[in-house]
Amino acid sequence: MGTESFGNIFRVPELRNRIFFTLAMLAVYRLGSHIPVPGINSSVLAEFFASMQGTILGFFDMFSGGALSRLTIFALGIMPYISSSIIIQLLTVAVPHLEKLKKEGEQGQKKITQYTRYGTIFLALIQGSGIAFGLEAMTSPTGVPVVNDPGMAFKIITVITLTSGTAFLMWLGEQITERGVGNGISLIIFAGIVASMPNAIINSLRLLQTGELTPITALIALAIMVTVVGVIVFVETGQRRIPIQYAKRMVGRKMYSGQSSHLPLKINTSGVIPPIFASSVIMFPATIASFMQHPVMNKIADSLSPGTLIYTTIYVSTIIFFCFFYTALVFNPTDVAENMKKNGGFVPGIRPGRPTAEYIDYVLSRITLGGALYLAIVCVFPDFMIQAFSVPFYFGGTSVLIVVGVSMDTMSQVESHLVMRQYSGFLKEGRIRGRR
Repeated sequence: MGTESFGNIFRVPELRNRIFFTLAMLAVYRLGSHIPVPGINSSVLAEFFASMQGTILGFFDMFSGGALSRLTIFALGIMPYISSSIIIQLLTVAVPHLEKLKKEGEQGQKKITQYTRYGTIFLALIQGSGIAFGLEAMTSPTGVPVVNDPGMAFKIITVITLTSGTAFLMWLGEQITERGVGNGISLIIFAGIVASMPNAIINSLRLLQTGELTPITALIALAIMVTVVGVIVFVETGQRRIPIQYAKRMVGRKMYSGQSSHLPLKINTSGVIPPIFASSVIMFPATIASFMQHPVMNKIADSLSPGTLIYTTIYVSTIIFFCFFYTALVFNPTDVAENMKKNGGFVPGIRPGRPTAEYIDYVLSRITLGGALYLAIVCVFPDFMIQAFSVPFYFGGTSVLIVVGVSMDTMSQVESHLVMRQYSGFLKEGRIRGRR
């Protein structure tokens, strides 16, 4: 990306305003991530979370940009909204009313979005209640309570504060998507992960100086991360192109020869959605269990910690499931085949109509399986390597995938704005191929 290409961004008033709006909204999010919930002993809470690194709470705290460990107004993050979206999308397949709304176009989608918002508030109330009750039972190793003045007033204030914070983040994400650049929800998660990177780097450098982290271990961990980034970029831009031939057409008295084209199918059609959805599915019960100081709850929380067999099995299974589920939602082979047939297009050697739809579905299923396995490996393998080399911070494959994937999608949208207005994009040759 040259200086001239970067300067083109600021020559387009609409794009410039969208970028500034996005940055301003993300700044508001980061500011809110430092406003604590009333009635919390911050030092005692910090001691508790210091022992939670590598657990599901540490993983959740990474997604919230440290808001959970500080118990700020955005401690729940955007995960209740994602969980609600998963539930509504699953119900859309099973509930006739929601399926009908989905087919009604924009008006139906607005209604589904409204249901998702209601579900977000409901789930945030449940998670907030679990956290509020759990906080009152927490103490430091010396017996100092986390909550200064426990009681019903604290519980009510905490639940309202956490729920309101999630509702505000939901609105913030929707505003970024509508008036900014990129997907607002993904960018909020992206900002939370990136915010934890400076501390991770500083801690690693400090441990290198003290000798607790050897240079060889640090280099191996760095090499793993660079390799993972390279694999992500390579696969996310990969396509399976199905050739399409258009029949000859008669326009007036002239015969126009048929044209050749292709149907690009992304190897990973679903993007970063499956890992985010899978994380949300695990985090919702695990967060409540972690804050409830009970032997059974503690056992559940421990079993759902990153690196355990149960966590890995559930995580990989849900990633594969959501890869196929989300791809089925956004890509319909039957509609694509019908549109090709109406425009006189066909796949060489395949009859138009239903046979074409079956062929596209067959190819899509095979590459989706490959994409699902790629996502599962990228999300899980670096975590095992990091634990094996005892790297002192949690920044595994899931976070790297989200950071790289969201960055590519956002750059792709910026480039689309530039190309639409006849400006050159970021690259001299070709364009950035996003997932959409």
